[in-house]
Amino acid sequence: MGIKRWLVMLGFGAVLVGLGWVYLVLVIRRTQFMPEPIYHLITLQFVPPWARILFSFCVGSGLVFWSITRIGRNLIAPFRPAGDEVVDSLYEYTRRNRGAHIVAIGGGTGLPTLLRGLTEYTRNITAIVTVADDGGSSGRLRRDLGLLPPGDFRNNMAALARDEALMTQVLQYRFGAGSGNGTGDLQGHAFGNLLLAALTGITGSFDEALLAAERVLALRGRVLPSTLENVTLAADVAVEGQGIERVIGESVIPKVHGRIQHVVLDPPNPAAYPPALRAIFDADLIVIGPGSLYTSILPNLLVPDLAQALCRAPALKVYVCNLAAQPG
Repeated sequence: MGIKRWLVMLGFGAVLVGLGWVYLVLVIRRTQFMPEPIYHLITLQFVPPWARILFSFCVGSGLVFWSITRIGRNLIAPFRPAGDEVVDSLYEYTRRNRGAHIVAIGGGTGLPTLLRGLTEYTRNITAIVTVADDGGSSGRLRRDLGLLPPGDFRNNMAALARDEALMTQVLQYRFGAGSGNGTGDLQGHAFGNLLLAALTGITGSFDEALLAAERVLALRGRVLPSTLENVTLAADVAVEGQGIERVIGESVIPKVHGRIQHVVLDPPNPAAYPPALRAIFDADLIVIGPGSLYTSILPNLLVPDLAQALCRAPALKVYVCNLAAQPG
């Protein structure tokens, strides 16, 4: 855990302090300031020499260990979950911070599943997420507030949260009919989407909102957009009996029952988010997918700078392929 060297130094310092006390007792004894009975009592002259050594070593080591444990427990108590032991918390923190730097690229529901597995091995995780989503709560916030679609970011933040079980329930909680909370403006909105919308209003930008959410939720990694531009996904779909049809909107593309021939972003050459590029070049491993190929994975790769960074990055690259063709 990176503390053995400091324990050795602490022990060496304790030995030096002990020697100082021994010399002090001897000096006081020689100058006749200490009565003989007190000297015999302090130096345990009434027991054999081996017993004195063993007693001093055991009692001193026990006191040092007990004090270190109490200090450590009190210092990290505000930062560890209830019920976790100090050693377990320290071990988890140091082990995961030393883990491989992994970049995961995608969106939808596949990427959070991958992130949940990666958090068992490292905290150095960066999820790069598409911003082409335009359906559901994300689409409404995008249209009403000019916000980047927060849905995929919410899903991945829930997967990276320290207390994943609780935070998933909180972030994924959706206001809707049948829950006794009405059918007003909140209908259909996920709480996590509203949280990101609020943080965007407070911080002034969506990327700053993600950084704030990372601190608030104690994430075991980062969630970054592939681009900060307000892009729209479009696809050329071959529909039987109708030829090639241009379909606009990520949420609409799977509903057109045809074969996708080509996908593009509008505007066509959005600028990549710089921290995402840095994460790609610093990565030890880059994982693409799992997820919907045309609507979750390719929108990230349609960002030219990000695609070029992937080609040039030295990290090992893994593509998690779908087992079956997705309907639509």
